[in-house]
Amino acid sequence: MSIVLILGSAPNVTAVKDWPKSLFTKILAINNAWLVRPDWDAAIYAWDFPLKNRPTPEGDQRIIEEDCFVPVQNDYGGFVYSGGTMAFTAGYFALGHYKPKVLAFMGCDMVYTNMLKTHFYGVGTADPLREDITLRDLEAKSVRLQVMGARQGCAVVNLSHDPSRLTFPCAELDSLGQTKPDSFNENLVTKALELERNLGYYTPSGRYWEDESRFNTDKIDELDKLWSHIKTRE
Repeated sequence: MSIVLILGSAPNVTAVKDWPKSLFTKILAINNAWLVRPDWDAAIYAWDFPLKNRPTPEGDQRIIEEDCFVPVQNDYGGFVYSGGTMAFTAGYFALGHYKPKVLAFMGCDMVYTNMLKTHFYGVGTADPLREDITLRDLEAKSVRLQVMGARQGCAVVNLSHDPSRLTFPCAELDSLGQTKPDSFNENLVTKALELERNLGYYTPSGRYWEDESRFNTDKIDELDKLWSHIKTRE
């Protein structure tokens, strides 16, 4: 059973310090999350991640930057449809590169109620809260990622039990190996994917903000609404 753990920077991510590495095939750390535990397998960050915060890989550890993750995310439809924040980018990269049976998130809830400690290291910039045409509906983008995972036989789950913008089912650490992907209304999935193709909001470079003038927010909202109806949080 191939299980990939994705680490974000929410305060609750520190819980993973004591989790046995043997439970996971790979650990993929987003941005500063590589600081949480030293045995990460890959660290992923965008082009503008500060140089001073970047890790130095050791042994088989790998750095994942734009040249690696943009082509993979494009294989799943591109950034406008999948969401231009690193939690979703890491998810799509893991689906395409590692092809796991279980994709588990921790520290990626994207809820910022305590602005005195937004991240495990203190106060950080809440990337998903910025004004961005691809992040108007985080729940819809979350559903889309889970659906894409299910279509390739991967269960996408959240190991956090805190309030979350992720719509993935919550999972328990000791039963990850028994986790199966949810079923979805394939007719609605087909309709959503057809709408994406018809809109043609594809940006090969991944830098969708450089081409933002051709994107219609009403159409994106229509698409997000469609994805949201495919699955609602139970």
